Amino acid sequence: MLPYFTEHFGNPASINHLYGWEAEAAVKGARQILADTIHATPEEIVFTSGATEANNLAIKGVAEAYFSKGRHVITLQTEHNAVIDPCQYLQKLGFEVTFLPVQSDGLLNLNVLEKAFRPDTILVSIMAANNEIGVLQPLAEIGEMCRSHSILFHTDAAQAIGKIPLNVEALKIDLMSMTAHKVYGPKGIGALYVRRRHPRVQLAPQLHGGGHERGMRSGTLYTPQIVGFSKAVELAEAEQESESERLTQLRQRLWEQLSQLEAIHLNGHPMKRLPGNLSVSVEGVDGAALLLGLQPVVAVSSGSACTSTKTAPSHVLMALGRSEQLAYASVRFGIGRFNTAAEIDKVAQNAIATIQSLRKLTISPSHDLK
Repeated sequence: MLPYFTEHFGNPASINHLYGWEAEAAVKGARQILADTIHATPEEIVFTSGATEANNLAIKGVAEAYFSKGRHVITLQTEHNAVIDPCQYLQKLGFEVTFLPVQSDGLLNLNVLEKAFRPDTILVSIMAANNEIGVLQPLAEIGEMCRSHSILFHTDAAQAIGKIPLNVEALKIDLMSMTAHKVYGPKGIGALYVRRRHPRVQLAPQLHGGGHERGMRSGTLYTPQIVGFSKAVELAEAEQESESERLTQLRQRLWEQLSQLEAIHLNGHPMKRLPGNLSVSVEGVDGAALLLGLQPVVAVSSGSACTSTKTAPSHVLMALGRSEQLAYASVRFGIGRFNTAAEIDKVAQNAIATIQSLRKLTISPSHDLK
């Protein structure tokens, strides 16, 4: 990224001089890398400020472009707020949105989706991997169902890009949101894949101005961020298979130790989840005290970073059927590229000691956690 902050400072949209050409070439190369990663074409990649903007562009853009065809949208109760909030905004404009429930393991029941389809349904938005519990939805089956009903399929792949294989052709995905910082890239840059053929997706732009990004997203492109985004994805893609296996082993190592405790619950499907995600709920402890007790050793959260300032229990965990107490007393462990087995053991020991200590303070000896 560094040369594009100083040596190659041109505007990629200024193609009448050398400085613009250098920046344009860098953006073109980055676009190609991202397209190759998801089996798309470079022209189908629209750069945004992140997955939140990409989700908004996909959902609002489709709603505005196809409102004469229908005004019904389908999504999940467990989606990120960057999907739920735009859908709720559409409701204020007269659109109907069906928020489908999930099963206790976080997975969508495909029969429920089938029954939700209507003649006026124009879009289904279902995330590839949940940001809190790591559950991987059956994208191939969903894509096939949507295509057979001539309904556009959008997926928020912010958590999935670079971590699991994504092929927009095989999965029949029409729009896909991505972001850089989930694969160690720079914050503030993302992209939206927009299918150009079979079918050609129409989008109403949400930012108007210079007509950048084929008219879908106006604004001068941030060349250094785009270069960093593509490099991060390239590195993650190269290591994906081996890193996935390593992270899965570390996740299992952590869960095997934590599960020795009584009354601790795994959130989400045990296998159909991101390799480095482990979300647990703990009975008999105060949620705030649990997080505070873990902080000196590990940086963890109870849910999404985007909602960490809110006091309400996680809407994702509540959708799984967790009680408010369990939803509050939940921890999401995110295991990454630089974590080691020794660190996993240290975290597990700290977590077990913290939970046992808190239980002694809050639960009477006669209380049966089972």
